[in-house]
Amino acid sequence: MQDVVGQQTVFEHVFKHAPIGIAVVSIEGKWICVNPSVCAIFGYTEEELLRLSAADFIYSDDAAINERFQQELLDGVNLIFEIEKQFMHKNGSPIWTSLHVSLVRDEEDGRPLYYISQVLDITESKSTERKLQESIERYTSLKKYNHDAIVSFSLDGTVINGNVMAERVTGYKISELIGTNIAKLIGEINLHHVLTALEDYSSVENDLNNIRHKDGHKVEVLATIAPIIIHGQNVGFYLIAKDMTEQKKLSIEKEAAEKTNKAKSDFLAMMSHEIRTPMNGVIGMTELILQTNLDAEQHEYVQIIKKSGATLLAIINDILDFSKIESGKSEIVEDPFSIRTTLSDTLNVILPKALEKNLELTTSVTSNVPNMIIGDVTKIRQVLMNLLSNAIKFTPNGAVSISVQVDSLQEQKITLRFAIQDTGLGVSANEVVHLFDPFYQVDHFMTRKFEGTGLGLAICKKLVHLMDGDIWHEHNGEQPGSTFIFTAQFRMMDNPDSGQIVEMDENLKDNQLRILIAEDNEVNQMVLKKMVKKLGYNSTAVLNGAEAIEAIKRHPYDIIFMDIQMPLMDGIQATQIIKESLSSMKIPYIVAVTAHALKSDRERYLSAGMDEYISKPIQMDAVSDIIEKYLAFNRST
Repeated sequence: MQDVVGQQTVFEHVFKHAPIGIAVVSIEGKWICVNPSVCAIFGYTEEELLRLSAADFIYSDDAAINERFQQELLDGVNLIFEIEKQFMHKNGSPIWTSLHVSLVRDEEDGRPLYYISQVLDITESKSTERKLQESIERYTSLKKYNHDAIVSFSLDGTVINGNVMAERVTGYKISELIGTNIAKLIGEINLHHVLTALEDYSSVENDLNNIRHKDGHKVEVLATIAPIIIHGQNVGFYLIAKDMTEQKKLSIEKEAAEKTNKAKSDFLAMMSHEIRTPMNGVIGMTELILQTNLDAEQHEYVQIIKKSGATLLAIINDILDFSKIESGKSEIVEDPFSIRTTLSDTLNVILPKALEKNLELTTSVTSNVPNMIIGDVTKIRQVLMNLLSNAIKFTPNGAVSISVQVDSLQEQKITLRFAIQDTGLGVSANEVVHLFDPFYQVDHFMTRKFEGTGLGLAICKKLVHLMDGDIWHEHNGEQPGSTFIFTAQFRMMDNPDSGQIVEMDENLKDNQLRILIAEDNEVNQMVLKKMVKKLGYNSTAVLNGAEAIEAIKRHPYDIIFMDIQMPLMDGIQATQIIKESLSSMKIPYIVAVTAHALKSDRERYLSAGMDEYISKPIQMDAVSDIIEKYLAFNRST
């Protein structure tokens, strides 16, 4: 065979057509030759490859390893050494190779002649190996750090392995479990059900609700059974068990706490009702006694009884409201209402307290706030009353203001933002976190100066949450006092009124004066309405000049008290339009109401078409004089 083929021919054929790369390198580390497969592996032509360092193909990257391998080849200890080494392909991608380096010697004297390096491309197998290692590490990490107990077992029930949590749940060391039957943990019946189940293990998991601990007691668990699939074959199972001992304990404690809290709330609600009924009788009787003939001393005593009873009733009402909300008996009752009218009504109630302390009350409602919305007016009024009462209570002097604006508008839902600001005592930073806690009071009960249960803000918080809103406190920066802000969500009306008339008295008689008040500040509006009412007349109020014009179109008026500075349209513009649009017989008597009090101001407003002028602060005598002047003028004409 050797004579027929020839060794040289065989060697040349193998060198050129072998599927593995072959590189021949001199003892000095210089290229001798390379075969086509080496070029294919690295993506270079033969000429390009021969310009690279030949030593890279026979040396390791580790100098110590390289020296040892080379020495072993030269000493004849090893005939070949094998290393894995990473190269860069011509296209820039990394490739992994396995280099098998051998030393060729002279057959006669054994002198080293050259190295032969066989190059295998192992990039794909290396990638597979890396992915497998990553998968193993992920699995190991998952098993090690999982908060659930994991135990693997074979198809005959023999435990294969487990994690640290399995040791905690079962009481056994993993070394004690390996090789034993898992039936010692889950029981023979459950093991039989696992091994005989097809693909749905839900019924088995439902029955497997506890694991037998090493000391004999049962640990309640939430179990999951997962098959171990290798090459498409089921070779075993994972038992994944979550220890439910603490969760069950917490659940029982939570249920007990909820029952206790409900019982407390029901008791408070019942007792508040029982106490409130006779208290109403006490207060009602003191009202009747005050209407009888009493001397000064008796009147003082009855007033004390009345005040004490009212204080006690307020406390009972707070407890009743809080207990109703706590017991879930407070529900949202939605009806159409005017936020401006609600604000006006609330201010009307608290105004006397503000006047007693000589506090300035100001309001601001932005023009884009709809007049009519759908929501729980009672709860809004209660929150406003609580916050405004607190602001007045804790403000010895200065001012209290309330503003309302649109926070967000989405389809048919509108969120309003209310801000109640005062110049009072303020709240320290360490007290803010407790402000909305039940029964918490800023002034300690041993040194307190103000009455109350400490439930007001807690009730406000719960009511606001019922209306899908939030409530919080903000400091006034460098200024004294506090600002309480809350939001509440309402529904828009499908056909809201085009005008924003605050109030319209429909029962005006023909022989009464018809008086219109155009004033954007609710407090000033309310003060003027009350003065007019004290003088024996009804009145209607609007919020700006544009609404005044609309009101004139609907009903004829005799007198208009027209504020000068108002949003949308001021008083001067409104006066000019009214004078131009009505006949002289129907033009009302228009009175300028302004804070400007100079003589030139009066002349300016009268020249603008107004009939009379009064300056703020408004006095009842001035209002009376205006009405008398109009009546006298009317009689003369």
